[in-house]
Amino acid sequence: MPVNLRGRHFITLKDFTPEEIKYMLQLSADLKAKKRAGIRGNLLEGKNVVLLFEKTSTRTRCAFEVACFDEGANVTFLTNSQMGKKETIEDTAKVLGRYYDGIEFRGFEQDTVDELAKHAGVPVWNGLTDLYHPTQILADFLTVMEHVNKPLNKVKFVYAGDARNNMGNSLMIGAAKMGMDFIALAPKELFPEEALVAEMREVCKETGGTITLTENIDDVKGADVIYTDVWVSMGEEHMFEERINQLKAYQVNMEMIKKTENDDVIFMHCLPAFHDNLTAVGADIEAKFGLTAMEVTDEVFRSKHSVVFDEAENRMHTIKAVMCATIGNL
Repeated sequence: MPVNLRGRHFITLKDFTPEEIKYMLQLSADLKAKKRAGIRGNLLEGKNVVLLFEKTSTRTRCAFEVACFDEGANVTFLTNSQMGKKETIEDTAKVLGRYYDGIEFRGFEQDTVDELAKHAGVPVWNGLTDLYHPTQILADFLTVMEHVNKPLNKVKFVYAGDARNNMGNSLMIGAAKMGMDFIALAPKELFPEEALVAEMREVCKETGGTITLTENIDDVKGADVIYTDVWVSMGEEHMFEERINQLKAYQVNMEMIKKTENDDVIFMHCLPAFHDNLTAVGADIEAKFGLTAMEVTDEVFRSKHSVVFDEAENRMHTIKAVMCATIGNL
């Protein structure tokens, strides 16, 4: 049965079937090949897109903007709207829906993007909230398809770190949908919420996937992918000391890589990564806690296992696919 996503919101991968996710991944690969061939697109010609940002970004903003330019859309980057200050989210959504064909939101509260989607009358895309980061997962899975010589439903995927943050949640959802063997490697207090785990285990009954929550680093054995994220999310900067104490045992280092017993294991990270002390935050962490790296060592980050920049590039191709599928001239 043909997949048609025109007019759909993109809020969480929970809203999509495995077939629809496969469709978006294949469309992403096709659009990537088209760009590599130097073919200028017109799938978004005549479309207007607005990007609403509460949180700062490098990859999300640039990926959306370049994707728009590549396929002929016009784009507005908006950080100083009246939304939530002098105008309600509902009213803002209704106004922007009159001007634009699609709305992207990157911010804190999941309720904000849900409210935008409820009232905009045009597709709304989640560029990141505290709960979910679905565009990142499409980029991640496209990268796995490119670098792991297995179908997604045969991949053992380990996420090491804060397993109840937006990346832990979203990777578990995506893995369940695609029938993967998903391992959340974290201290128990940072396991995902029980309700979400139970919901995704029900999905696994249909897709053949598995979900394992573990504190045992030896469970990385046989992993095809080791993934991590920053230990402290935006808005939690006051929690560095607590997170370091909770997660330092789960740092992705060469010892963990070797425990996979897979010379072809790939390392992934959504970026930015604290793999050295060459940033202002990195230098501050070294001064306060004596760490030259946090969630991943520089050795792993720069090793043959690391595919983080292919992954970052794929943000643009997968975001382009989401826009083309939902508002494009396909």
